[in-house]
Amino acid sequence: MKRMRQRLCDVTEDVIEDRQMSENYNKNITDMDIRTMLNGVKTGGISVDDAVLELKKKPFEDIDFAKVDLHRSLRQGTGEVIYGAGKTAEQIIAIADTLKKNGQEHILITRVSPEKAGAISQLTKHNIESDLTDNQIEPDRSDQLENFKYYEEAHVCIIGGKPEPNGIGTVLVITGGTSDIPVAEEAAVTAEFLGNKTKRLYDVGVAGLHRLLSHLDEIMSASVIIAIAGMEGALASVVGGLADCPVIAVPTSIGYGASFGGVSALLSMLNSCASGVSVVNIDNGFGAAYTASMINHR
Repeated sequence: MKRMRQRLCDVTEDVIEDRQMSENYNKNITDMDIRTMLNGVKTGGISVDDAVLELKKKPFEDIDFAKVDLHRSLRQGTGEVIYGAGKTAEQIIAIADTLKKNGQEHILITRVSPEKAGAISQLTKHNIESDLTDNQIEPDRSDQLENFKYYEEAHVCIIGGKPEPNGIGTVLVITGGTSDIPVAEEAAVTAEFLGNKTKRLYDVGVAGLHRLLSHLDEIMSASVIIAIAGMEGALASVVGGLADCPVIAVPTSIGYGASFGGVSALLSMLNSCASGVSVVNIDNGFGAAYTASMINHR
């Protein structure tokens, strides 16, 4: 019994110690930690792969209402994206500022209404003016915050501008109708933000198939195609039958009563008989662009 009690105490102490180590690690990796790790690599005590893995697990920063992921770009190749819906302008600015201070130069904010974008812009300008007045502004902060742009049709904000394209080819964004353009613009602006050369081909749905067929050169030369349509969602299958590249289908909530808010197009795209067609959720232009960018950077 005594031995069992001692064993239980040892296990409990180990758990507490592991938890404390994890909590401390998630707060900060210090310079000393990194130097120790690099010295370990130098002396052969730690492999390069193990060191990279540890750095990839670098933590988040807790700013009370959000735990900001600081190393997502190292793990996934792209920094954290801010989902704007449901957040206040003040919260969005605080998250963006945290990302910027930790080295993320380009920041994407999705699903932002015009009213919220206006509030972000005003608060940003106010913060810059206050900092300049107090002479407390960091050397890079004013440039970063001033470079704020709202893409109204896409409901997307970008801080820090778009990087130069560095993908292997072109991402082609196609819509069935004009009503699908807001979702398409979310996809197109996101793709550009992620470093892709992007072309737009709008209102070429199957109701006038000749419009689509007049752009065969662009379809056949694209590296990835994002096909966006509501109604019955047939566009993705038609494009999939013409292209030799991956096609990412995006059903939209555009359509008459029986479209069920995009469910009809979603089911149609999921049942596509064309090879190479993958489907994301309804109105998910961002998700389609992110996947397209991953394909275009392989």
